[in-house]
Amino acid sequence: MRVVLAEDLYLLREGLVRLLGDHGFDVVAAVATGPDLLRALLEHRPDVAVVDVRLPPTQTDEGLQAALAARREISGLPVLVLSQHVQQLYARELLADGSGGIGYLLKDRVLDDAQFVDAVRRVAAGGTAMDPEVIAALLRPGPVPGPVARLTPREREVLGLMAEGRSNAAIGQRLFLSESAVGKHTANIFAKLQLAPSDDDNRRVLAVLAYLQGGSAG
Repeated sequence: MRVVLAEDLYLLREGLVRLLGDHGFDVVAAVATGPDLLRALLEHRPDVAVVDVRLPPTQTDEGLQAALAARREISGLPVLVLSQHVQQLYARELLADGSGGIGYLLKDRVLDDAQFVDAVRRVAAGGTAMDPEVIAALLRPGPVPGPVARLTPREREVLGLMAEGRSNAAIGQRLFLSESAVGKHTANIFAKLQLAPSDDDNRRVLAVLAYLQGGSAG
């Protein structure tokens, strides 16, 4: 699996290159700036991009901006954001095209390499991997508009855990529910969000995107 990595701190960048390589990934480019990231993404068209938000030259949102620009050229390019910060405006824009393959992890909450590698693989496969703190920051305050408002509190709990990338079995363990009960909740979620029957993984991504956007699934 081919990866483009963007991280401006040398030691962290080299550490991530080594970690990914040890788990069978091919890091085709490891860059330190926003412009270099965009060039690398357009040149290599990787299976997944692992991107810091704040990169030179501005140290503001160069990483997300480059990822957004690349996704406009490469539809559905999987992007895993790895940052110390939640950049709400551009994170929402990254989620808004509904094509899946999106993750957003906070560096200080990644506890081991297995968690990180699993997130990279999940995003590369078109799924989602969202830190709960990122989800909390992206959710709009106040009443939730659109189809998401039709969900019961329990269904919103299930969908929130789905946004973290958890399976039905893992959600059941977290909420002390049977896997079949979680399956019924997910079926209700899909129906209320007006997601037509299709591949379940794809519907999970669309449901998560609707949840994070706080509105319609499209």
